[in-house]
Amino acid sequence: MPPANSTPTSASAPTSTTLPEHIKTGEEQRQADKTAPSTDGVSPSAKEFAQPHLRLHLNDLPDEGTSIFLSSVSPSTLLPSAVSQVQKALYVHPDDVFHMPSTRSVTLIVRPMGGVAYTTGIDLDPEQHKEIHFSSDYIAGISPDRRSHEIEGVIVHELVHCYQYNGHGYAPGGLIEGIADWVRLGAGLAPPHWRKGDEVQGKWDAGYQHTAYFLQYLEERFGVGTVRRLNEGLRTSKYEEKPFWTGILGRPVEQLWEDYKGQQASDEGKDHKKGNES
Repeated sequence: MPPANSTPTSASAPTSTTLPEHIKTGEEQRQADKTAPSTDGVSPSAKEFAQPHLRLHLNDLPDEGTSIFLSSVSPSTLLPSAVSQVQKALYVHPDDVFHMPSTRSVTLIVRPMGGVAYTTGIDLDPEQHKEIHFSSDYIAGISPDRRSHEIEGVIVHELVHCYQYNGHGYAPGGLIEGIADWVRLGAGLAPPHWRKGDEVQGKWDAGYQHTAYFLQYLEERFGVGTVRRLNEGLRTSKYEEKPFWTGILGRPVEQLWEDYKGQQASDEGKDHKKGNES
């Protein structure tokens, strides 16, 4: 995602909670869903998150990008589906221990503007009502064979900003954007220019896909639910780098980043060796 995307506005004020000691793997969660008691006759896995009120605003209907948007996706299907993807990626299911923000409405505004997209809160109530501004100029420039895929990817990224926490406003912007692209990556919506091997230079919090691939590594290393734990940590306290990372993953983020780079170098070496042998 280009740097035109913005970081989210402040999330709902948190209340103190204890981080879970263990995040279930996918199989453990499925087994727990099967055996968990239900007090309302509905199994946990059958429940759904509350959906926000979804609105679509088209600033200029005859605009080329607006026309392409309407011909490439079905907003009435795409928006609820994308919201559900984001909710499940960050919060698993409604009976989990994590606390989802009370986002009551999301308005998608497609309009001519520079950049790609950004998310903001409505002045009257920025905590519960969000706006996603999506550039119709950018949409008009998407390759025809990638339009629906790219439009969905951008919307999923921006919807993450409607549902994630930010360490009381102190989390690095790169971590916020990285989590958004991690969700996009997990949804199978990565654009073709993303290359995992290209994302190991610089700092861990460079943001977007650079940080998303690092988060993917952490999810694989520490187990399914690791990024959810990070998001929950951003809800419960002001972000301070060392206690945040060591408290959740037991190691400073600089060490984790070096471990990630080492693994990438090792994987590239193995691939190179296989290429020479073939």
